[in-house]
Amino acid sequence: MTVSPHQFPVLLTEGAAQDIEGIHRHILDNDGPDRARHVLDQLMAAVESLSRLPHRGKFPDELLELGIREYRQVMFKPHRVIYRMMDSQVFIYLIMDGRRDMQSALARRLLESSG
Repeated sequence: MTVSPHQFPVLLTEGAAQDIEGIHRHILDNDGPDRARHVLDQLMAAVESLSRLPHRGKFPDELLELGIREYRQVMFKPHRVIYRMMDSQVFIYLIMDGRRDMQSALARRLLESSG
């Protein structure tokens, strides 16, 4: 990936890459290949858009309640992409259906990534 001076590298953690695969597989099995491809394309567009505008995402409410402001999110409803800027790079930590238990998922994933 070539990065211009106004773009930031976007990196998926192993967990986020597994999230994308799981979402794609679930939609493929339940809604078919066209819908799975559409959702995957839109999620990847949301991820890639962070290379240009990484600070555009809002802080997840679940983390704000805990006083944590290092992470942001962008959405392709109902999916949420949780990420963090570090050293001029964007790290994607979690991609998940926002209708699920986000509090537990965020705690588990962010604790895993810090250890």
